[in-house]
Amino acid sequence: MNSRKPAYKLVIVESPAKARTISKFLGRSYKVEASQGHVRDLPKSQLGVDVEHNFEPKYITIRGRGEVLERIRKEAKGAKSVILATDPDREGEAISWHLATILGIDPESACRVEFNEITEKTVKSAIKQPRAVNMQLVNAQQARRMLDRLVGYKISPLLWVKIKKGLSAGRVQSVATRMVVDREQEIEQFEPEEYWYVDANLRAGGKQLHARLLSLDGQRVSLSDAEQAAAAKARVEQGGFVIRSVKRGEKRKHPAPPFTTSNLQQEASRKLGFTTAKTMQIAQQLYEGVDIEGRGTLGLISYIRTDSVRLSDEAVAAAREAIEARYGAEYVPEKPNVYKGRQSAQDAHEAIRPANIDLRPEEIKVSLTRDQFNLYKLVYLRFVACQMADAVYETQQIEIASESGAVLRSSAERLKFAGFTAVYEESTDDAPAQDEEQSSLMADVNEGDKAELLDDEATQHFTQAPPRYTEASLVRALEEKGIGRPSTYAPTISTILARGYVMREKKQLFPTELGIMITNMMEEYFADIVDIAFTAGMEEQLDEVEEGKLDWHKVLSDFYGPFEKTLENAESKIEKVEIKDEVSDVPCDKCGAMMVYKLGRYGRFLACPNFPECRNTKAIQIEIDAPCPKCGGKLLQKTSRKGRKFYGCERYPECDFVSWEMPVKEKCPKCGSYMTLSRTKKGDFYVCANETCRERIPAPQSEENE
Repeated sequence: MNSRKPAYKLVIVESPAKARTISKFLGRSYKVEASQGHVRDLPKSQLGVDVEHNFEPKYITIRGRGEVLERIRKEAKGAKSVILATDPDREGEAISWHLATILGIDPESACRVEFNEITEKTVKSAIKQPRAVNMQLVNAQQARRMLDRLVGYKISPLLWVKIKKGLSAGRVQSVATRMVVDREQEIEQFEPEEYWYVDANLRAGGKQLHARLLSLDGQRVSLSDAEQAAAAKARVEQGGFVIRSVKRGEKRKHPAPPFTTSNLQQEASRKLGFTTAKTMQIAQQLYEGVDIEGRGTLGLISYIRTDSVRLSDEAVAAAREAIEARYGAEYVPEKPNVYKGRQSAQDAHEAIRPANIDLRPEEIKVSLTRDQFNLYKLVYLRFVACQMADAVYETQQIEIASESGAVLRSSAERLKFAGFTAVYEESTDDAPAQDEEQSSLMADVNEGDKAELLDDEATQHFTQAPPRYTEASLVRALEEKGIGRPSTYAPTISTILARGYVMREKKQLFPTELGIMITNMMEEYFADIVDIAFTAGMEEQLDEVEEGKLDWHKVLSDFYGPFEKTLENAESKIEKVEIKDEVSDVPCDKCGAMMVYKLGRYGRFLACPNFPECRNTKAIQIEIDAPCPKCGGKLLQKTSRKGRKFYGCERYPECDFVSWEMPVKEKCPKCGSYMTLSRTKKGDFYVCANETCRERIPAPQSEENE
């Protein structure tokens, strides 16, 4: 008889990449297997929730996971013990529980470990501190999954019958769609209001000052039309100016907190142009591990699904030490910067930060893809900056009075100490406020000095409608309203785009006719489902389940009773809606019918209305105002299978010209080659396409954004 004891412990994680990274840390006494995500779920073919028997779920093995589970079972039989090391959140906890159930492991035993970051030190430390599966987290996940299933599987078939197949509804996606629809209605209903400013350039103390009219005869100025503006301008021009007051002071600017999931998605959208889905994909790679030249596979950032701004004492100490070494002691604040998170934040994990402060982005750039490098650099610099000293600005406010009773104000500021801005500054979705006073240069003037009017101008302005959401600003709005959680933002936006409820154009989100129709129907018949306060309240209840304050069965029961009545009412009252396709002016080149616009996975396209007899489709082609550099024919903007824009000749395949950059009419002044449009933070430029030249000239200001 072979009495040899098992030689290894089995560690189960979610992803193969994470498994490869961890296995290198743990050595031969451990085997690491990947579950490849969830292994069990509710069946797709049926509701899978027994509403008659306390909402008991029916779990089945996910299709395609059979071989994975068989391999895990085999390894588990030969192991000393099994350690469940899935992701440290609700979903990860639920996966561990499902695995424990399948493998016959007591979930109350010390079988569960979690890694906030994939470093050798963290992994080895966590392995020594196993715990029981947290059933409160599991139950919160189960409640969320079943709520989503009840809403999706009860409302979606109704949409298929009444509108068309392929539609869906969901607790979070329907609210997100409504927010985009509501914003579009705000824009359409917005009525701009006219207002005017009177600005002047003056000379005082040998310096030119830019100032704005503040008051007349002691009354704050508010100019609403051209007549008022002209009268105010005339008063300013009467002259006799003197410096009435000079206020000098100091302003401090605090660094932004470290990244949570949502503000990482926002900042990556603003600074890098990433979609929320792309941000999470790249972040997952950085978390799970990247092969770094000369160092092996390393996890580069901490866990990526978090709404906490908390940092460990160890991470803060390392950051402060690095800041002092690289920038000097004056850049290190007296006490570590501590940030307060949102009241609804779970605070289960740290903020997103580099796993090792010594791994500077530039030093490992060669081992990273361009996207990995850019996102890692973003996380790294944000983290370093959050522990740096405030930026300090000198401020100056000058009021200039005239003999005619006019008072103008000139404001200026100058950077005195860079602080964190030496490393990183947060960007914003918001345009600069139109009513902000324009800044002047700092001027060495004193109270009582004379001032001379050089020129003045009255300018007309109009209040602006609220901007359309971008992916970044929609994520911010969802978070602020308590809709969804860090793990749901990216999939929610991906879903409403894929369903055709919302379309993205020039980064802005527009509701489609379908999205508006679905939202209107949901508001009329399922008001609670698309009610922001109701949905936020459900999120709070799920948080209470996680905290052990609320029974998850009760959450489901309290929701389903009223929901079932609402559903019955909707089924009887909603009338079938016929959605007519928008007809184009493009004839089908196979049967001659006028083609119609359809929405597919990669955006809008043209299709023959005589489907299925005629299956002809065409990409929507936009003509570019520039000739083909190769043959002189028309250039068309096209879309690749992956949704990326490119430019090609209409005479393809006879002419095979193609370019990822948009060609322009202008020829290179240096070599005569064609030029392409390049957009940068410093402005738009035309760049020569000739690789040996690459001449660069400023583009006209009137150039439209793509």
